[in-house]
Amino acid sequence: MLDLFSDTPPWQEPLAPGAVVLRRFARERAPALLQAIADVASQSPFRQMVTPGGYTMSVAMTNCGALGWTTDRHGYLYAPVDPVTDQTWPPMPAVFHELALAAAAAGGYPEFSPDACLINRYCPGAKLSLHQDKDEQDLRAPIVSVSLGLPAIFQFGGLQRSDPLQRLLLEHGDVVVWGRRVAPVLSWHSAAESGHHPGNGRLSLQSHLPTGGRSPVLK
Repeated sequence: MLDLFSDTPPWQEPLAPGAVVLRRFARERAPALLQAIADVASQSPFRQMVTPGGYTMSVAMTNCGALGWTTDRHGYLYAPVDPVTDQTWPPMPAVFHELALAAAAAGGYPEFSPDACLINRYCPGAKLSLHQDKDEQDLRAPIVSVSLGLPAIFQFGGLQRSDPLQRLLLEHGDVVVWGRRVAPVLSWHSAAESGHHPGNGRLSLQSHLPTGGRSPVLK
């Protein structure tokens, strides 16, 4: 597909108070990000996890940094050890950390410094259902989410699952930053691939400040 905006500089689109879309913000860093993802996955491979309800997730995941997010039949967990390799998660690549710092500052969170990153890999047809991120160490800190590859429909709601949803298209290099000022760390959100990209897949990086321990199963 022809990219009519290939020469357009990055710009911002407000999403809600304390939440913003940074269009094309990661585009120039994309080759380095993709190489770093491959390096992380060579140490902690992508895997499709099983939820507490017994369903296999369509999105494949891995982690890097101090703690990694996992799920099994017993619940959701941030842990320092990869249950597949029985080794600590790979260190967060410098390019991840530097991008998260820059994006957070651009989004109004200049003091943010992440210590973990969840990497999601979407093959065509894969999606994450509407969910909340409840396990952050500091709810004042933002989440920085980077989209690479296929476009995706991102849905962003309020504190209640029944609240109206905003739907926006995220494209290669877009970054979403959202934080506590709109209570968005607890906001319901989801993502699903849509459209075309030469890579025929989508990767997202979600840099954050997690806390260890097992979470209750969300209904």
